Amino acid sequence: METNNASHSPWLRNCWYVIAWDHEIPAADAPTLFTRTVLGEPILVMRTADGGFAALQDRCCHRLAPLSMGRREGDCVRCGYHGLKFDAHGACVEAPGIAKVPAKACVRTYPLALRHKWLFVWMGDPARADTALLPDNFSCDHPGWCNKPGYLHYDTPYLLICDNLLDFSHLSYVHEGTLGGSTRIAQAVPVIEKVAGPGEQGIKVSRHVNDVPPPPFYQRFRQFDSNLDRWFVYEFLLPGTLLMHSGGRPVADAKDDLSRAVQLHSCQTLTPETETSTHYFFQQSHRAGHGDASVTQSIYDSLITAFNEDRDMITAQHRSILRNPDAPMLPLAMDAALIQFRRLLMQRVQAE
Repeated sequence: METNNASHSPWLRNCWYVIAWDHEIPAADAPTLFTRTVLGEPILVMRTADGGFAALQDRCCHRLAPLSMGRREGDCVRCGYHGLKFDAHGACVEAPGIAKVPAKACVRTYPLALRHKWLFVWMGDPARADTALLPDNFSCDHPGWCNKPGYLHYDTPYLLICDNLLDFSHLSYVHEGTLGGSTRIAQAVPVIEKVAGPGEQGIKVSRHVNDVPPPPFYQRFRQFDSNLDRWFVYEFLLPGTLLMHSGGRPVADAKDDLSRAVQLHSCQTLTPETETSTHYFFQQSHRAGHGDASVTQSIYDSLITAFNEDRDMITAQHRSILRNPDAPMLPLAMDAALIQFRRLLMQRVQAE
């Protein structure tokens, strides 16, 4: 038996987490301040005049008031409680009524990295922050792919959402009328491999489902008069990023003939907010030239519908777990990928 510990597992810290889509961060001359909590730590993120970004702990070192309740002054932020002013490096450069600011007057800063519209924050040892460890979310910002970015907030532990993404058999039931469309998805046995490339660790899952009806999701942007051979091939990388190629081609078409196929690439990532809440950033891209802006919007609308189905189920699951946190889970064959991922995660956490 497996004991549920999703809400008590320690987090991996020496890694990159997405804190925001780049469009969420206000311009350098905007009066508003952006704050988001990651791994239980509130973080203020702002653009700087040179086009970069700065991330400061959203807590003044004086009386611990949130800096986000203050105001921007150039590349500095002034606390709205007693007026201490901090620069983009976290140093207090002015304290009203104090001639010499103490060296201890500072706030923690965090390394940031922008890649393909995802803004990442490093939550561990700053000296170990390495952009070579960033995932390849290429389709978020690629001329050959079109998408509309999305964000959802979950009031559940992030590992329960990881479990959901690592086992696509749920598509047959949770998403029967949206992304799924066939019980054959749950019956297809996936191939599970370890990912151990340079800077990457995770699980690769390949699931092929042949000769099944087109899901309603596909019919919204392309009509088919035959069954499809479908595929879902993705890497799920630490700490919680899914990079997936998926699609479907008419059964009569050769495997290398994608002229009538639906081709999609999805980038999804999970960032723990607290032990029991999660940020979910996502997009699903279609090939440029295969449809217009209405197709992009249609895919986004379908995702929102389906991901709300996921959220409803996982939220209900979490509430059920809270009623009896010590109740064991029964591992089954369909859990192979998520069990391997959790084991890999715990090995990395213990190594830290």
